[in-house]
Amino acid sequence: MSTLFNALVDDAGLFPPTSLPVDQALERHRHDQERAHPVLTHRFLCPTSRLDALRRSESVPDRIGLIVDTPELPDFSDLPVDFVETRSAELRAPAGVRLFLEVPPRVAGLPEGAGLKVRCGGLTADAFPPVERLGGFIRFCVDNDIPFKATAGLHNAVRHFDPSLGVDRHGFLNLVLGVCEAVERRDPATVLRTTDVGHLVRLAHAVPEDTAKRARQLLVSYGSCSTSTPIEDLTTLGII
Repeated sequence: MSTLFNALVDDAGLFPPTSLPVDQALERHRHDQERAHPVLTHRFLCPTSRLDALRRSESVPDRIGLIVDTPELPDFSDLPVDFVETRSAELRAPAGVRLFLEVPPRVAGLPEGAGLKVRCGGLTADAFPPVERLGGFIRFCVDNDIPFKATAGLHNAVRHFDPSLGVDRHGFLNLVLGVCEAVERRDPATVLRTTDVGHLVRLAHAVPEDTAKRARQLLVSYGSCSTSTPIEDLTTLGII
């Protein structure tokens, strides 16, 4: 497995557009753990508003990422939480739990050890950031040595037009390679914008190992409501 794609995808099955019920999402997660595909982090993303439902389930995932959608951060000391994602710059996570803030990119005021979070799409066209804005976010994180997570909109490997929304969807392969471009001090926008599948595949195979390691230190993971599509796309492209 390439360093670029190892432990890349968090399980966001509870979130749109898949929006699985908790029991179904956990059942899928258990099947994924049994398969143990290395592209998956096997980290289960759960909104804080559904923690009680998670606790009532027959089995709790071994790794959990909390997405804060409640006014306050509830107690989760009984759960194996890796990190907390929030839009509140005032929130602080307990010791040993990583914090990712969905706020405009900045250094001042970030808690020590905290990372950033970028939203790459959503349920409406205006939720998809322009290439220039996403590229600027990546460059900021690379230049300032700030780890980040990505979420929403990254349904397939390669950038493509979505006629249902009338917008170009960002590809997760474009995103990964865009981080590599920034690590090597090039503008990531060109790679983020391309829909040339062959070009992207060639770039993926040509990434030096030290660049791949640095890129993945910065791009921690991204949340996907499908845990099978990323694997299928990378396999079809011959990248894994």
